[in-house]
Amino acid sequence: MNTLTNSLLFVAQAAPGGAGLMNILFIGFMFAAMWFLIIQPQRKKQKEHAKMIEALTTGDEIVTAGGIYGEITAKRDDRYVIRIAEGVKVEIAKSFVHDVVRKDSVKK
Repeated sequence: MNTLTNSLLFVAQAAPGGAGLMNILFIGFMFAAMWFLIIQPQRKKQKEHAKMIEALTTGDEIVTAGGIYGEITAKRDDRYVIRIAEGVKVEIAKSFVHDVVRKDSVKK
């Protein structure tokens, strides 16, 4: 048996009468509260970030997770090539894009 099952059985057997059931319900309530307060908002944030990354095109100005500002010059399968200064281009993984500073308003 796994650890969670063992702890639930221990809680159910430790209290007399219906108190074991109340403990199990309390644990279930705590799990539900944790889901709605922590896990669900984090998933929503991850989906929004993934959508933002897929919408990036060449010409957009971004900031990386390391705090480097640059302009996207090329888009590859798993990374972007960004220009951070005149004559200086670096490749970064898509997951390191932190935020969009400015979207390119002129479509190329």
